[in-house]
Formats: sequence, C-alpha cells, structure tokens
Amino acid sequence: MDTKKRTTLLLILAISLFMLWDNWQVYRGGTSLIFQHEAKKTDSNVALPEVPVDTAVVPGEAGTPATPVAEVMKEAPKKQAELVTVTTDVLKVQINSEGGVFQNLELLKYPDNVDPEKDMILFESVPPRIYLAQTGLTGGVYPNHATRFTVHPGERSLADGKDEVKLVMDAERDGVRLTKTYTFKRGSYVVDVDQKVTNLTNEPIDASLYLQLLRDSSRPEGQSRFISTFTGPAVYTQADKFQKLKFDDITETKGADHATKADNGWIAIVQHYFVSAFIPKDKVERENYTKKVGEDLYAIGTVIPLGTIAPKASASNDSRLYAGPQESIILEQTAPGLELVKDYGWLTIIAKPIFWLMTHIHKEVGNWGWTIILLTCLIKLVFLPLSAASYKSMARMKQFTPRIQELRDRYKDDKQRMNQELMALYKAEKINPLGGCLPVVVQIPVFISLYWVLLASVEIRNAPWLGWIQNLAAPDPFYILPIIMAGSMFIQQKMSPPPPDPLQAKLMMFLPIVFSITFFFFPSGLVLYWVVNNLLSIAQQYWINKRYGNLPVKKTT
Repeated sequence: MDTKKRTTLLLILAISLFMLWDNWQVYRGGTSLIFQHEAKKTDSNVALPEVPVDTAVVPGEAGTPATPVAEVMKEAPKKQAELVTVTTDVLKVQINSEGGVFQNLELLKYPDNVDPEKDMILFESVPPRIYLAQTGLTGGVYPNHATRFTVHPGERSLADGKDEVKLVMDAERDGVRLTKTYTFKRGSYVVDVDQKVTNLTNEPIDASLYLQLLRDSSRPEGQSRFISTFTGPAVYTQADKFQKLKFDDITETKGADHATKADNGWIAIVQHYFVSAFIPKDKVERENYTKKVGEDLYAIGTVIPLGTIAPKASASNDSRLYAGPQESIILEQTAPGLELVKDYGWLTIIAKPIFWLMTHIHKEVGNWGWTIILLTCLIKLVFLPLSAASYKSMARMKQFTPRIQELRDRYKDDKQRMNQELMALYKAEKINPLGGCLPVVVQIPVFISLYWVLLASVEIRNAPWLGWIQNLAAPDPFYILPIIMAGSMFIQQKMSPPPPDPLQAKLMMFLPIVFSITFFFFPSGLVLYWVVNNLLSIAQQYWINKRYGNLPVKKTT
C-alpha cells in the first residue's frame, strides 16, 4: 500500500470520526458544522404571561393579554389538594387535584437510569427536577391548571379483566365549568384527555383550551457525559415536519422559531429514549407556543380555540397525551411523525432499514448481542465481492511494491515526473491504488448509521449480551471489547504491506491505540460490531493472502 493510499485511508478515517462528532452535536441539539440550515422563521404571536414557578404558565390567546396570576389564585384553597394515583400495567401516575396536573409518572416496564431497582420516572415535581403535563382553559377567568378540581369517585387501578380506567374531575369558575376525563388503557402509554366546557351563564363566552408540557433543561440523570443526546422541546406539523428546539433559544420575551398555526401535528418534549407529547385531534385549528417561565423552566404548548359557546351549551375537545418510550412500532401507531423523535441523524435512510433488519433477527435469536453479530455477518456477506476485489487489489499492489519504491527513489526530486511514472505503471498493470480503501469507505455510512441506531433505540437499553456486557447501549465497563478491537486492527496492519514512509508507518502503528481509546466511550454494541467485522476481515484477508500472496514480486528490469 503506497503513501498516497495510506494518506487517503487516514483521511477517510479522520473524516468518519469528525462526522460522528458532528452528528453527536446535532443530535444533542447543537448546530452542524457540515450542514448549516437556517432556522425557518415563523409567526409566534401567542401571548404568554410572566408566571412564577410554583404556578407555571396560564397561556393567553393570541393577541390578548394573559390572565394575571393574582386572578388565577385569588381564591385561596380551603383544604389540602388531593393527589390521585392511577395505576395500570405499564404506568403509575400521580395527578394533583390542583389543576388536574400530571406531576409524577413512572414507567413500570423500564428501570431507572441510575438505580435499576427503581422504575423510570418521566414526570416529576421535586425541584430542581420539574417535568409536568398541564391542561386548562384560557381567554378569561376560567378553570385552568392552577384551579382546585373536585375528583369524582371511581376505580384507581386497572382491575383484572378490565381494559381501561377513568379519572374524572371538574371545576367551576365564574359560571364556566371544565370537566376533565383522563382514560388510561391496558398496555398503553397513551392517555386520552377529554375536556368538556359548559357555559352555565346567560351570556355567550369565547374560550380556548391549552395543552402544555413544562420542564427544566437538565439532562436525564445517569447519562454519559461522553455520549450526549438531545433533550428539549419539539414540534411537528405536516407542512414544517419535525423541528427540534433548543432550550437556549427560548427566552422570557421570545419563544424559539418553530411552526405555530396548524390544524395537525403535535408538541413534545424529547429526552434520551423517552418522550412526552400532546396530540390534539387532526383537522382542529391550534396555535403552538414556547415560553421560558422561570429560572431554568420552559413550557411548550398548544392553544385550541373552542369558538363561541352559547349560554347553557357545552363544547368538548378530545386530545391524547403520550408519555413513554421511543419504541418505533408504538410511536408509528400513535401519531403521524411521532417516530421522528427517535432521531437517527442525517443517515436515517440507512439507519431505518438497519433497525428493521435487527428487529427481525432479534425475533429469531432473542438476544440483541447475537443480533448485532449476525447483522455484522450479513453486512459482510453483502459486501463480500467488494471486499474480495479490494484484497486482490492490495495483493497486486504488494506484488509491484519494489517497482513503485524504485520509481519513488529515482524521481524523488521531481514530484511531477514521479507521479507521471506511477500513473503510467498503474495504467499499464491495471492497478487501482485506492482499491483497498473501498471497503472502508462503504462501511463508514453503515458504521455511523449503526451508531445512531444503538444510541437512539430504547429497545437495546439495558439489553445484555453475555458475561460482563449487561447493557449494549452503554460502554464496555471493563474495556475488554475496545482492547480486542485494537488487537484486531494491529493484526490487520501486520497483514497489509507497510507504507514506505517510516513516519507514516509509525503513525499507522498508533492508529489502533487511538481508536481503542475513542471506542472506550462508545456503546459496547457498536464496539461489538466493529470487533466482529475486524475478525471477519482478518479471516477474509488471510484467505486472500494465501491465494494471491505467493504472486512473484515484479522488479525493475
């Protein structure tokens, strides 16, 4: 392998690592250094008030002043608010009668990031961790998420043989009654949110419903500082598609740039592996907003106008709240575009088929580690003709190494003549000096795609392989796989012709060490893929060398 070829290979590897780092930045909500996209400027006229942390936000309708906090809280509660706990087979939710707010939500099928003995908590209300789901009325002094509700009696747990459990509560203010009905279903992370507004006065009223998620900007606990993922609000509409928003772009006076007016889509807050999203009915006009409401506290929501409600009449709105894992099948079945919160980066077109194939392999073998190994074998099989041609090219290059070196020495003071002579030799002998790099180039998109698949897929979270690997989505705790990978890279180098440049040869010797250190912080599932791929490449290269390695060396005549 000549100097030019080695330099090209080093360049390709450096580019691949840079692209991984760049995608890592984009995934966590940063800006790509490669693909600069100007944020789409949209109208953002939803007026929101200044509200303290303890009461959060009561949004006003677009173009109208917000309800003052003093008006919202002018009637002091006469007794302690009731905290209602609803339990299904997958969720345990605590809802406060003070506003009907979802203030705690546990995912019973998913262990905590820090303590696997505990359930994963999504919504919580213990500062500094604030993550809430709120609903209510705006447009006047109407019941909202700061109003005391009366809880209707009923079942609080999903009984055997039952498929759903309902929680009903209502509140009345200034002759307007708001009735909230939350429906929890067996095996579902979707909560049906039915809000019915009744005008008990003798005058027509204009009111709007709001659906709102409130969260601090902190990353989920237990997340590796070396492998950071996106945490923040998101908006989806059919026109503007999926838009990730950064907390830093949301200020007290201005929300982030995103789609506002629409009659479809959803608003959400995304974090690693999990998501919460309010999903209004399709073909219903709404206006989305973002707002900073306190010190490190941010809101994203949508306001749904109900129009004019006549005296003694009612208006209802049915929406859904999803709070659960980013499982592809569940997300796709829940709402259009919701699967996009599981972000595979800019190589989604490759990553999605890879994950689809992995899920089908997993159905047969039942272990994600063996799934990755079989996937690697299949990928290697697909690229087998390409790899074989590459190794043949390398063997042929080795055959002509003395002649190439002789030309370099002869014309070392005339670079232009040396390149002309080398090109003439390559053409006459039908040698492709870059042929050995082709498998590496082809594998880079697959490697990056698999990286995002392993990083984004909650299905692989806490998935064991064997022995010391108990979480394929986390780094190898004992660094055994990275060390094996470094050893396999070293063997591959020994099986390849050394570069003629001594400095470059030393640099190539350090490459396995650099890669192994880098892979210390990568998911062990990704390192497993690379190790298996290297071992298969060594076996393939050994066979090629046995078959073509005895070709006579072409010397200068």
